[in-house]
Amino acid sequence: MKLSKNHSFHIVKREPPVWYIGLAIRAAAVILALIVSGVIITLLTDKNPIAIYASMIDGAFGMDIRIWSLFQDVAILLCISLAVTPAFKMKFWNCGAEGQVLIGGLATVAVMMFLGDKLPLPILLIIMIAASIIASIIWAVLPAIFKAYWNTNETLFTLMMNYVAIQFVSYFLKSFVKTGSGVLFPMPEFGLPVLFGKQYLLNIIIVAVMTVLVYIYLKYTKHGYEISVVGESENTANYIGINVKKVIIRTLVVSGALCGIAGLLLVGGTNHTINVETAGGRGFTAIMVSWLAKFNPIFMVFTSFLIVFLQKGASQVSTDFRIPQAISDIVTGIILFFIIGCEFFLNYKIVVTKSVKEEK
Repeated sequence: MKLSKNHSFHIVKREPPVWYIGLAIRAAAVILALIVSGVIITLLTDKNPIAIYASMIDGAFGMDIRIWSLFQDVAILLCISLAVTPAFKMKFWNCGAEGQVLIGGLATVAVMMFLGDKLPLPILLIIMIAASIIASIIWAVLPAIFKAYWNTNETLFTLMMNYVAIQFVSYFLKSFVKTGSGVLFPMPEFGLPVLFGKQYLLNIIIVAVMTVLVYIYLKYTKHGYEISVVGESENTANYIGINVKKVIIRTLVVSGALCGIAGLLLVGGTNHTINVETAGGRGFTAIMVSWLAKFNPIFMVFTSFLIVFLQKGASQVSTDFRIPQAISDIVTGIILFFIIGCEFFLNYKIVVTKSVKEEK
């Protein structure tokens, strides 16, 4: 009889590092990603990587209008990320933010279209706000009710609701646009007010206030505590007297309301119209923003900024160097891959164990 050694690998959660060490590791991951991206750019295009990165910066900050557009897009993405975060923290995987934003935007544009010339602007704005929030709440609460009472799969349910929302918008445009083109012309005269001559300033201010409020709500209120407990263990929540069904439905009311505000800002404050691409995939990008920020609204500001900066920069690179957008997207993907990988190794470690086994 002899002994043989077998090696096995285990992924083990590690203690979070001191904040400045974590920051240094993340910075190193970004630098390494830029180096790898530079090598790939050179191999694929023979372009100077430094010029590529300069073009990315110019695409985000090159002109005043680009800067405002950058912060507007950051604000909208951040708003939707804030919306999905309470549900995610509760481990309710709400993948329906795209549809919830679209439905809120559809309610907003319907009020603008049918009541815009019939009501004073202050009353019109109040109705727009209420319609957008209520419509999105309904869209978010339906999957929550089914999850709470019949334990349906919320991921599939909310994904399905996205496609239903898209078809609602498509039907609206085909039925109520008088030209028959399916394109609704902007109605800026019925939109949100413009502050100090800056179209996007109000959107940015509203989202900044929302970020602080959501942070306080999740960290310092009883509701936030109940969300955390339900996310950790429904059995524990039931044991200490928390009504899990009530928490699920209430949390999705909050998520839906925030998506409604995002739809209102997109339609009433930015585009002043709607189409099936109004949400622009932000409902799915927001999932990554929320996860990378570990469901912390303050950290989401930085992750939203990073992702929007990469998107703007990649688009500018494609224009400046007349290279396929796919190559720019490769650079964006590499950087995000390194960041996500960095987060994994900050939170987990791979442990190799040796087991001794007897062999005859």
